[in-house]
Amino acid sequence: MGFAEIFVATHDEALKRAAALEKGSDVSGAAVRIPGISDFEVEQLGDLAGTAVHAGGADYELALVDVTSDALLGVPEAMVRALSELLSYETEGEGSVLDDVAERWAAQEDMPFDAQQSRLYVQQLAALASDVEKAERTGLYVWSAEQ
Repeated sequence: MGFAEIFVATHDEALKRAAALEKGSDVSGAAVRIPGISDFEVEQLGDLAGTAVHAGGADYELALVDVTSDALLGVPEAMVRALSELLSYETEGEGSVLDDVAERWAAQEDMPFDAQQSRLYVQQLAALASDVEKAERTGLYVWSAEQ
């Protein structure tokens, strides 16, 4: 079973982290590791988050960062913004949309976790996205591997 690791880094830091992950080395630093998913499921989350914050239709496709690693992908700015907004976005009378996004993500086909675990992941990813928006020259990256 593979996993996806999502983290905040500069481009150079992301390449170093990807190289370490590809070697199976331990890596330090803030990251969310989600077993049983790939970059595809992260893109699904981006679509759900974008729709929830009324930013549907944007490009939420992860992009190859560097030819040295086909497992390292960059999260587009639109997805970073949508995820970050989940922390504070509210709909009239319905409260936070984060719970709804987490439930919808967990309900996607073949997801290896339930809505409660999904909420924790979505909240952690939203916090990482918020960190990206606070720092210069950093981005949100996804490294995924099949094991």
